Amino acid sequence: MFKLSIVSPERVLYEKEVKGVVVPGTDGYLGVLSHHAPLITSLKPGKITITESEQKQLIAAISGGFLEVSDNIATILAESVEFVEEIDVERARSAYQRAKQRIGLKSSDIDIERAQESLRRAENRLKIAGEKIPT
Repeated sequence: MFKLSIVSPERVLYEKEVKGVVVPGTDGYLGVLSHHAPLITSLKPGKITITESEQKQLIAAISGGFLEVSDNIATILAESVEFVEEIDVERARSAYQRAKQRIGLKSSDIDIERAQESLRRAENRLKIAGEKIPT
């Protein structure tokens, strides 16, 4: 077991002793277990899987951030993390549609990179909530 903290700019979202965590690193998913070697890595939008015990796993959507592991403590610093039961599916669908529309406009007034990031975050939230991605 090791201590896992998930922190946003506003508050501590999660803090418990866990058996393991799997996070979306920029080069692929990586797992952390007790006594993992020290590590700092960036995270991309994706799925966090927390194993609290043999019978209990928690799933969350992360928008990106950083993971630090040191002295049997793992800390995830993220702009936003939503546990699967907290995901507002209608809000995610609306965000997806807005981003698709903005990308489709191809106007010089539109920040395409920002719209694509919004689209990826919305897709991630919908996928983790078990919803179909709108077409």
